[in-house]
Amino acid sequence: MTRPAKIITWTLASLLLVLGVLVIVIATFDWNRIKPTLNAKVSEALHRPFAINGNLAVRWQREPEQGGWRAWLPWPHFIAEDLTLGNPDWLKEPQMVGLKRVEFRLAPLPLLVQQIVIPRIGLNQPTASLKRLADGRANWNFDFGPKDDQAEASQWVLDIGAIGFDKGQVRLDDQSLKTQLDVLIDPLGKPIPFGDIVGKGAAQKTGAAQDYAFGLKVKGLYKGQALAGTGKIGGLLALQDAAQPFPLQADMAIGATRIAVAGTLTDPRNLGALDLRLRLSGTSLGNLYPLTGVTLPDSPPYATDGHLTAKLHEPGGALFRYEGFNGKIGDSDIHGDLAFAASQPRPKLTGKLVSNQLLFKDLAPLIGADSNAQQKARGGASKQPAGKVLPVEAFRTERWRSMDADVTFSGKRIVHSAELPFTDLSSHFVLDDGVLRLEPLRFGIAGGKLDAQVRLDGRSVPLQGRAQLSARNFKLKQLFPTFEPMKTSFGELNGDADLSGRGNSVAALLATANGDLKMLINDGAISRGLMEIAGLNVGNYVVGKLFGDKDVKINCAAADFGIKNGLATTRVFVFDTENAIIHIDGTANFASEQLDLKINPESKGVRLISLRSPLYVRGPFAKPSAGVQALPLALRGVGMVALGVAVGPAAGLLALIAPSGDVPNQCTPLLEQMKTGKAPRAVKAG
Repeated sequence: MTRPAKIITWTLASLLLVLGVLVIVIATFDWNRIKPTLNAKVSEALHRPFAINGNLAVRWQREPEQGGWRAWLPWPHFIAEDLTLGNPDWLKEPQMVGLKRVEFRLAPLPLLVQQIVIPRIGLNQPTASLKRLADGRANWNFDFGPKDDQAEASQWVLDIGAIGFDKGQVRLDDQSLKTQLDVLIDPLGKPIPFGDIVGKGAAQKTGAAQDYAFGLKVKGLYKGQALAGTGKIGGLLALQDAAQPFPLQADMAIGATRIAVAGTLTDPRNLGALDLRLRLSGTSLGNLYPLTGVTLPDSPPYATDGHLTAKLHEPGGALFRYEGFNGKIGDSDIHGDLAFAASQPRPKLTGKLVSNQLLFKDLAPLIGADSNAQQKARGGASKQPAGKVLPVEAFRTERWRSMDADVTFSGKRIVHSAELPFTDLSSHFVLDDGVLRLEPLRFGIAGGKLDAQVRLDGRSVPLQGRAQLSARNFKLKQLFPTFEPMKTSFGELNGDADLSGRGNSVAALLATANGDLKMLINDGAISRGLMEIAGLNVGNYVVGKLFGDKDVKINCAAADFGIKNGLATTRVFVFDTENAIIHIDGTANFASEQLDLKINPESKGVRLISLRSPLYVRGPFAKPSAGVQALPLALRGVGMVALGVAVGPAAGLLALIAPSGDVPNQCTPLLEQMKTGKAPRAVKAG
């Protein structure tokens, strides 16, 4: 052997010997010796105490699943027992996280290209106490010290594939959210296939989701409301594979709200996306605001079931979609799609809602018009005073500036009662920086339409509101389908209103209202029976006094009210019947809810009514009283004189008469006479 060959041989032998000794030293090294140094270094880096209190060991094992020659390459398996991580010094509690055992394996070859590849970390019996103070400081935020802008960024890359865990316990105390939760994680006795929870169809759409492996129990407070629930999760949380679904299932009660979800979380490292079936129920949709920050109206008890998806890292903010949901609000069905974008400067709710059969009573909570018992059941803050008709429950305008909204709603069929045929409803709700607009709010009623434009400005204190309403072509025979004399009528009801006011409730808005109200009815009929159908006891009395028990034809009924500071005053209020012309004048005070009306009849031709004195209707809206006015007979003509000078109001009412083919509108002659300043002809019978 030549000298160079000997040198090379001895050199290689020496390297192999050193490598062998190094392998033996590493394999037999007592890693517990470096624990003090390791604990100190980690504590210094995290600025809080860290310790491996138990055994620290490294085992070298081959990885047969690597295949080929890599299967013969041993990988180091690191095992550490009894680990603790302390809290920052501003918290009294000493420990934040505890682990009975941590185990992971390290891929050796990627170390050559400055990559730390850990396919899986196993956590045994983890415990965590997470705390955030009212000032925003949270123990899960780590202080890594000041950054050196001139220091070179590390070239090393950390790649963790998945995290596995077993029985554990987590406590959350978040003072800023008024939330304290205890979460217990326990292994299920036997894994449950994903399809057994979400259904086989949903499981096939989702893909290869793992089985449910652990059960959850949650108890405590969420935003000040009692929370209790159970659930199930998978056992392996994939961090690198963003497409690998992690199964979730939970059934929780938060106050009066119940939430049930079943589905998957993907891209958990970034909380990337949720794909869940969501069932939601509670006493009022308004109760969701403190839980979710979504401004919804008060409602009767509700329940919905739909598909919730979430993309939490969209450029414009997290996006949640609740699609294809079905449910009930009160006794009305509800279907549709909603989207909630956590955008700037305010989040925004958009969507389309449909109800195939909408009960009119289920709309009452929108304006606080439901009963005290119903308000209490849904958590209403105010109670309607006894004897008060107009709703006093305040609009929650403080919530209106927390988000924007653009939602359309269609009620295909409205059920009110057999006697009052509301047919359909459509509306477009727009909430923009505290201003709520309903443009339009449209009801189908008795073959006609009630169109409203409503604007409520919640930015001002008190709220400023305006409503413009137009009623057109309400068919009288459809308005009163059970009243026989109306079944052959060609008559219609038409009206206009333009009101504005200030106040945070319907009662307050009307108590300060200014505006006008006009209404015309032609070719109708009236009787005590009709008043009974309408439930108007006072009207029953008045009609009985005027006409007895007869059915009386109405040629025209015209009303024009001027409203100032909540006081509605009659400009014109007249009934032209086949027997008499009846003039009504007086006031309706929306602030005090008091009526003060005088009714003056004038007979036509042969005397068919026996009343010799005017009538009155006075008292509170809730229970007015009626009687005979104790006035001389000479005053009976006052009403006619007032009609004769109502020139302006009559001209305005003529605008409500719409063309109706060959059938003449019987209000035209009456209003034309009033327009010219002449009193309608009436013959007094002695």
